[in-house]
Amino acid sequence: MYVRRRNGVLLAFREHVCYNNGEVMNMETKNVIHELRTKHGLSQDALAEKVFVTRQAVSRWETGETVPNTETLKLLSKLFNVSINTLLGSPRKLICQCCGMPLEDEMISREKDGTFNDDYCKWCYADGEYMYSSMDDLIDVCVKNMANDEHPEQEVRAYLKEMLPKLDYWKRYEELSDDGQFEEFKSRLIDEINALGIEGMPKVTKLNALVGGYVNLPYRLPNGNEVKFLDDSVTYLGNQLECEFGGDRCFGVLANMDFILVCTYEKNGENPELVIYKKR
Repeated sequence: MYVRRRNGVLLAFREHVCYNNGEVMNMETKNVIHELRTKHGLSQDALAEKVFVTRQAVSRWETGETVPNTETLKLLSKLFNVSINTLLGSPRKLICQCCGMPLEDEMISREKDGTFNDDYCKWCYADGEYMYSSMDDLIDVCVKNMANDEHPEQEVRAYLKEMLPKLDYWKRYEELSDDGQFEEFKSRLIDEINALGIEGMPKVTKLNALVGGYVNLPYRLPNGNEVKFLDDSVTYLGNQLECEFGGDRCFGVLANMDFILVCTYEKNGENPELVIYKKR
């Protein structure tokens, strides 16, 4: 359901396509920890208590004498909701090892326990599952978001076909894949959606990874209140479909292991109307 253009994501992609190699000034670990601690209103004693170290240890981090060990970095990452790469002053330029998107903390994927997995973006890997088993499907999705007047579809497609095979996920696909189990789940889900027989909605043939925050539309209830059904931080499977009867409204489909949601809306997700919300 592509109801909103991902401006930040588009910019990151376009910079990547343009081979933008501009350097970014990074903070040192001591400054990062100090800034995060003060931003969260924690004293050195309070931070020490939360990550099971002494106040003196925190003090040494903030003077640059030492850096936290790996396990403590994980605790700090979870506490401050930032990646370990950020805590270390961003020494690595992270890119998604599936789609090639330059990564910032808000785009980084997470494991089922909520910890960051800084090898992937949240569109390519979510809750311990890889979202793509077909490079062609991924390219089709990326082209829709990357192509513009300056970089037409043909150029973007050629760039992706050259770049993606160099990424770790596609080089190690046989090792990382789940023997088709996730694709089987998507196939069953597509069959269930099509079996609903919604008038005017074309048959669903593909489901793509969509983050809740970009597709969590507010539906108006008869009493005038609005309700949202999704979690902004969760990745769902879905797609956008043109109505068979024409007009300005599109169908949006979203689903996961627990439910199927179908709605219609106008351009940019305006005036959404819920068609069906079905528990699985």
